[in-house]
Amino acid sequence: MAGYIDFPATASPHIAMNLARLFAEHPATVGETYTEHMRMATGFGLAMIGGGLACLVHAVLPFAFVTRGSETVARLYERMVTSRAARAAKPGTRRPDGPAR
Repeated sequence: MAGYIDFPATASPHIAMNLARLFAEHPATVGETYTEHMRMATGFGLAMIGGGLACLVHAVLPFAFVTRGSETVARLYERMVTSRAARAAKPGTRRPDGPAR
């Protein structure tokens, strides 16, 4: 079958560990679980698509969505900073730069 890779049975635990590390490593650096990170990234992505579409319309119709792009960026930045600060202050959470508090 094209695109199918058959790993030896002995490799399975190593592959599973590497996959778990790949999915958890970056979220942990920002103090999030995989699921929390997926929710945040999805929300950011959808907001960015909306802001980007508004910018494209604004390019053609300069009177439309005059501040939507910059408002989207400012709102997302504030959300990111506020979210990380709240998580860092919460006891028992992992800090992006070190161990749990």
